[in-house]
Amino acid sequence: MTRVKLCGTTDEDDLETAVAAGADAVGLIAAVPVDTHRELAPARAAELAAAAPPFVTTVLVTMPETPAAAIELVETVSPDAVQLHGTLEPEDVATVRENVDATVLVVLEAGETDAGTAERYDAVADGLLVDTPAAEGGGGTGETHDWELTRELTAALDSPIVLAGGLTPENVAEAVRTVEPFAVDVASGVEDSGGATDPDAARSFVERAKNATTPVPQS
Repeated sequence: MTRVKLCGTTDEDDLETAVAAGADAVGLIAAVPVDTHRELAPARAAELAAAAPPFVTTVLVTMPETPAAAIELVETVSPDAVQLHGTLEPEDVATVRENVDATVLVVLEAGETDAGTAERYDAVADGLLVDTPAAEGGGGTGETHDWELTRELTAALDSPIVLAGGLTPENVAEAVRTVEPFAVDVASGVEDSGGATDPDAARSFVERAKNATTPVPQS
């Protein structure tokens, strides 16, 4: 069954909505150089990480310039996992992984990361997230990419693959069937007009993602 991460949790209401919807993980965005209403101060991210119930994975989403910056932020927030966007080299990712008490995920840019580079990150990360690249770096574009290419990447690499980029309740089942990822990641696709997580959209997204590959009972 495909796991689901709802990213961009900004307050307790978002957290409760994600948990009620059945999300396996929540994303807490901190220390990123791009403009996003989802960004939290590290201390606030730490509060929400501590507030998450057992068996819901908290994921710190960040774009560190150095391994030291990543390590310091993980120590402050104390998440279960850290999702690294940006330009850290594989050896830097290895340094982070060796020095934090958290699972380390690396973001690959769909269509921009060659096979050799992907394999180098595959060797040092606990998981890889494939997202549609943004002009200023990172992801969070709310746009889809070529899922067939991501399917090929999923088959070629050993690490669990998380699919992100433009996913919504309407397209997530098709995305899961096409890519067969370990997990899917959504933010804007389940937001309401005010930027908060919409309970109905979140519940629908989680249900469709988890049931996308469930065989239809034969009558």
